[in-house]
Amino acid sequence: MTKKLSRRDFIKLQAKNGLFLASATSGLLLPKFSLASTLPDIGVAIGNASGATKAAIDLVGGIQSVVKKGQRVLIKPNMSFSRSPDQATNTHPDVVKTVAAMCKDAGASRVTILDHTLAPGKMCMKVSGIGPACEAIDKNMVHTINSPSFYQQVSISQAKSLTKTDVAKESLKADVLIAVPVAKSHSATGVSLSMKGMMGLIYDRTIMHRMDLNETIVDLASLLKADLTVIDGTRVLSTGGPRGPGKVIKKDTIIASKDMVAADAFAVEAFEWYGKKFKADQVRHIRLAHERSLGRSDIANLSIKTVTV
Repeated sequence: MTKKLSRRDFIKLQAKNGLFLASATSGLLLPKFSLASTLPDIGVAIGNASGATKAAIDLVGGIQSVVKKGQRVLIKPNMSFSRSPDQATNTHPDVVKTVAAMCKDAGASRVTILDHTLAPGKMCMKVSGIGPACEAIDKNMVHTINSPSFYQQVSISQAKSLTKTDVAKESLKADVLIAVPVAKSHSATGVSLSMKGMMGLIYDRTIMHRMDLNETIVDLASLLKADLTVIDGTRVLSTGGPRGPGKVIKKDTIIASKDMVAADAFAVEAFEWYGKKFKADQVRHIRLAHERSLGRSDIANLSIKTVTV
C-alpha cells in the first residue's frame, strides 16, 4: 500500500464493510516518531494551563504538524460531569480553549468539541467551564451528543470483543481527532486518560462494561485513534474517579504526544494514583494496546522532552 489512509478514510472504510487487512494497516500502527527523530515522542510542559498546553504541543511538532488548512477537527475532552474545574473530573477549560484556538490559527475550517455526557449536557458545559471558555472563539463550537441521532453504527475490524458500535457521526466527518482528557483515576480501569476517554464518542457505553472493559477500550482505540493527545495534568484526580470527589493533586503539567498509548503510559508513571506510584504496564488496557501495536507503553525507550513555562 503506497498511499497512507487518513484517519477519516480509515474509519469510513471500516464503516462501509467492516474489513481491512492487517497488512494494509500495519503502517498506521507504528509510532509516528522513531527514536531517531529530532522531535521527542512525548512533550511535557510545566506551568499555567494555557502556556503549558501550547508549549507541550510545540515540543512534538506544533499544531501545524497535525492540523492543515481547511481541515475539520474534532476535539474530545472530558466534559461528562457537572463539576467545577478545581474538582478535576473534567478537562480544564483553559486547556480545551487553547487547543481549539491553536487549531483555528492553523487554518482549520471547523473545530468541534464533543462529549457524550453522563450528567445533563447543558449543565456539564456550563459548570465545567468549557462552554463559556470556548464561546470567545466560536459560540457554536462546544456540544454534547446525548441523542442517538448523533451516531452511526460502524464495524471495528481489528476488534477482539467490541466488533461494532454506534460512533459519533462527527468522528466520521473529521479529518483530525485530538484527545484532550484530564488525568484521573477510575474505579474499573485504574485510570481514565485518552483511550478510556474515547468512550465519550460512542452511544452505548454499557455494553463495554458487560464485556471485558479493558479489551473493549483497546478495540475502540483501534477505531478512534487520536492524531494528537494532550493530557491535562494541571490537576490530577488521584482517587475517587471518574466522578469524584476525590484527592486532587495540583501538578501544573501538560503531556502531548502523537501516540495516545505513549501519552497515557507516561501519565500513569508521572503521577501518583491511590497514594502509590505505578508502572504503565500495570494498567491492563495500556499494556494490551502496546501488545496490539496501537502505540508504545515502553516509556524507558521513548524520547521525552520537558520544559517549564
